[in-house]
Amino acid sequence: MKISREIKTAILVIASILLFIWGYSFLKGRDLFSNYKTFYVEYENVEGLTTSAPVTLNGLVIGKVNSITIDEKTGKLMVELQLKTDFPISKTSIASIYEPGFIGGKQIAIYPNFNDTELAVDGQRLSGNIKSGLTDKVGEKLVPLQEKLEKLLGNTDTLISGFNNVLDKKGQEDLKRSLADLSKTIEQFHKASLSVNTLLDNNKTQINGVVANFNKISGNFSKISDSLNKADLGKTVKNLNSTLAKVDVIMTGLQSGKGSMGKLLNDDAFYENVRTTTKELELLLQDIRLYPTRYVNVSLFGKKNKPYIAPVNDSITIEKN
Repeated sequence: MKISREIKTAILVIASILLFIWGYSFLKGRDLFSNYKTFYVEYENVEGLTTSAPVTLNGLVIGKVNSITIDEKTGKLMVELQLKTDFPISKTSIASIYEPGFIGGKQIAIYPNFNDTELAVDGQRLSGNIKSGLTDKVGEKLVPLQEKLEKLLGNTDTLISGFNNVLDKKGQEDLKRSLADLSKTIEQFHKASLSVNTLLDNNKTQINGVVANFNKISGNFSKISDSLNKADLGKTVKNLNSTLAKVDVIMTGLQSGKGSMGKLLNDDAFYENVRTTTKELELLLQDIRLYPTRYVNVSLFGKKNKPYIAPVNDSITIEKN
């Protein structure tokens, strides 16, 4: 059976029309072989949302914005969404406008309520809100920073004006003179540092000798400290404390009048007797030295002993208080 030219032409035209319809739908982001549902969301402000913007669910694109119309009475914007029926959503789901990045533009994210089992039907209105994007957050951070920067610039301007008022011609001359003096002072410090370096270089040997002697002295002190550490200082101190305690007992006894020394120190009569006895003994020895014949008389021929004659003037007398 032969197909006529007219039938071939009709088939070709119909195929071209179908292909054109499919291509047009494809370019608009709609697949002819997929089923879609239409939903509506009302916003006060769409924040730059455009038609054909993607609609996502957990980051997955499930539809697009079909159209945006304005209500002349209320001024609100009605956004028409086309969503694939393969992703059923509940009636209480929320369509939120958000900004995925600085370049991508505004999109709509569907936040389904999994606790609500009643599914949304075709043509139903969904609740909507606007989520702050990166640009909005950056703007919120930049606004207080801008205010602080403006205040800082104002304070800087005031400071510069005051600085200009203070630094008149005389002030500028004084400042130049102060800077010149400071430069001279730094130069003098530089010369002094060079002199110190030269002095250190010239006396490097002596300085090394001093350091060596100091190290030797520190070594000797270390040996002395080791010797003292090895010595039983604790025992020595203990013995010294014991001796001092005994001396304290002796001194206490002397002060209380115990013993001969204590009586001698505290008893006036005993002291006076000892003093008198000492003087008398001294007189006796003096008399024996001056007149020994009074005490030792040796007579070979039986002479009579000479009577004792007291000295006219004693060279030693006993002082009485």
